[in-house]
Amino acid sequence: MPVDPQLVDVLRQVDDAPAISTLPLAEGRERFRRLSLLAASAADDIEVGAVEDTEVPGGAGPLRARIYRPKADSPCATIAFFHGGGFTIGDLDTHDRDCRTFCDRVGATVVSTEYRLAPENPFPAAAEDAIAATRWIGESFPHPLVVAGDSAGGNLAAVAAQHVEGLAAQVLIYPATDLVSERPSHQENGHGYFLTIEEMEWFHSNYLPDHDAGNDPLASPLHAPDLTGLPPAIVVTAEFDPLRDDGDAYAAALQEAGVKVVHRRFEGLVHGFFGFAPLSAMARDAVDEVCKDLRELLGC
Repeated sequence: MPVDPQLVDVLRQVDDAPAISTLPLAEGRERFRRLSLLAASAADDIEVGAVEDTEVPGGAGPLRARIYRPKADSPCATIAFFHGGGFTIGDLDTHDRDCRTFCDRVGATVVSTEYRLAPENPFPAAAEDAIAATRWIGESFPHPLVVAGDSAGGNLAAVAAQHVEGLAAQVLIYPATDLVSERPSHQENGHGYFLTIEEMEWFHSNYLPDHDAGNDPLASPLHAPDLTGLPPAIVVTAEFDPLRDDGDAYAAALQEAGVKVVHRRFEGLVHGFFGFAPLSAMARDAVDEVCKDLRELLGC
């Protein structure tokens, strides 16, 4: 299947602009923030019951967080959500619409949590923050706990799922599960599809000044020696994503370990398609399917 026609223009514009990895760090972060908010503004706001900014404990101090509460009086679950951005960019605002979507369409309370970004705070800072925040969220909210995230946030969600007991599910959206191995999709989809191979290398070098640390399961959850007993997983990948094979490999490894897995590979879509949903009917349908999968998994 060709790439979604509704994304062709935006992909061309991203490809024509200077790569984030070539910009000063603050400028790159601001560019990603502007792009995310611009895409989100292409559709009507998603109304939820209430939104509250707060803090949650991380691995080395408090972290900024935002709580989204559904309109229903009895949420069916709580979702601990971690944003993507290569461990280097992204914040609560860049993924605000994603969290509103989960809150509204799943009927869950969503606690979106920032984490210490690289290169100022390299590995294992983000992993430690994700584990600490997920554990606190599970202790502080009474409903079944789900951990979720996209890209680097999917990595952190998978790491948290390996270290926090009692989770009801994990939702891994085009996750980075192996920061050291090469797979065919890296080259096949490494240019022209939003996330480039050069940006992946830049993100990894920011997060992992010591390349060998990428073999640690805290950095690469696919390298964990034993995946048995982990919570049911929804693993989302996209046809034209350089991380496609990483997510596919983790879904297969979970299944081989006896974990219940719903694996969705969406044809025609690219890395970051959750954020492009306001621009693409195909992406919107995929997001709806993931939310439906989670409701069914939780029995909502």
